[in-house]
Amino acid sequence: MLHPPATEDEDASAGAEQVELTASEQIRLEFIPPSEQLRPFVTTFYSLRCDEPEILDCLPAAVGYLTLNLAGSGILHFADGRAEPSHDAMFLTPTTAAVRIALQGPWHMIGAALSPLGWAALTGLHAGDVADRVLPASQVLGAAANNLAARIRSIADGDAARAAVLADLIGDRLRPVKPRHVQVIDAIANWLSSSFDPPVSILPQQANYSIRQVERLCERYFGVPPKQLARKYRALRVAALLQAPDTSPEQVAALKNLYFDQSHLIRDMRHYLGRTPNRIFDGSAPLLNATSSMRGYREVRPNFARIPGD
Repeated sequence: MLHPPATEDEDASAGAEQVELTASEQIRLEFIPPSEQLRPFVTTFYSLRCDEPEILDCLPAAVGYLTLNLAGSGILHFADGRAEPSHDAMFLTPTTAAVRIALQGPWHMIGAALSPLGWAALTGLHAGDVADRVLPASQVLGAAANNLAARIRSIADGDAARAAVLADLIGDRLRPVKPRHVQVIDAIANWLSSSFDPPVSILPQQANYSIRQVERLCERYFGVPPKQLARKYRALRVAALLQAPDTSPEQVAALKNLYFDQSHLIRDMRHYLGRTPNRIFDGSAPLLNATSSMRGYREVRPNFARIPGD
């Protein structure tokens, strides 16, 4: 089992650098697109499978997931050193750093990657207050989550049919978000998509709120203040492009120039993706590679923090 970091300054990734992770051909990821009605709330549904008895990998920092573990279980290790067990039906709350996972397989998961609006409308929880946690789905959804994993596990028509049942549950549970706040969420999403390193100074005008109000609402719906949010998505998008085989040497140089120096790039990649750049690109973290590669941007087409110009 993976061990927590030795000091507060070391990410949850530090121990993973010396661990041999699960082979890439053993992890199968399928994206299942949401309906147009759910598109503002769910970035994608997905299925993950691995037949190995032990699965060690990393998950990049993200907005939030509703996941159903249909087979397998394990431990999630957060950057502050906490370790929390998985649940059959659970929320992985918005994360501010990479999460290391140590699972007992075979593993089969169906889940929904939520947008910031989807997190707010489905859970009603302040993203910053509950960041970096595992919550039993019943704690958030109440009786609607009782035996949810067992119900979906019993469906024999494949993972798309299982995801459709999860979609119905989410659709039934969505609650209105203040229209003015929806506008701010959209403004922040557009701001993130405008550049790899968008200036915070332009955000109040775009959101039509004061900087203090924007910071407060950004933490509520995205989990962190705007400056930290931009840093997070710069790392995730740069990592995706650096992994892409069609990224030119000139583009690679421009992406690396977004950072002060190589050590700055390494620190951010370690913090938000759980691996140093060399270890990300050597294929030794297949789940991380699958969830942080250009495939997700091109197949899923996320409705926030898009690749600028893509």
